[in-house]
Amino acid sequence: MPPFTPDERLRAFGNQLIEVHLWLREELTRLRDGVDDPDVRPRELRAHCLAFCAALTRHHTGEDAGAFRVLADQVPELAPVLRELAADHHLVAETLRRVEQLVGGTAPPDEVRTELDTLAALLETHFVYEEKKLVGALNALTEGSTEDLLGVSLPPPEGGPDRTGPIARRGGRRHR
Repeated sequence: MPPFTPDERLRAFGNQLIEVHLWLREELTRLRDGVDDPDVRPRELRAHCLAFCAALTRHHTGEDAGAFRVLADQVPELAPVLRELAADHHLVAETLRRVEQLVGGTAPPDEVRTELDTLAALLETHFVYEEKKLVGALNALTEGSTEDLLGVSLPPPEGGPDRTGPIARRGGRRHR
């Protein structure tokens, strides 16, 4: 996707949501790959997990306080969808807590992997539904910032600096 001009950024919050979701999917893939990588030390895995969990939590908290409130005011017919998505955020938060406990303890890799697979399935369903239902409405918004509406800034461009530490730099690939 080409970079946005300042004017396009204000009209493309839905597209930015997709970019944030792509970045979160990629980071989760790297985290899952790290569980099975014998070169990744538990401390690196834990650090990446905490960074990923914090980013995902910021995103969902930001949506709840930002985009969902704005959309509820401007597009009231989306209220049932926004309630469903907010409920999903609670399920994701519970799964993140379990992942953090497993990675922070001495859980075997297969147990960590299973919980990350559960998280990946939950997020994929959530992201696809959210994108299908909200992208058009978000793209119609003309005020706000990505940070205010979506909870996080746009992910770094390919080849740009990452935000999650040493494990994310292994491989340096982007999955599209």
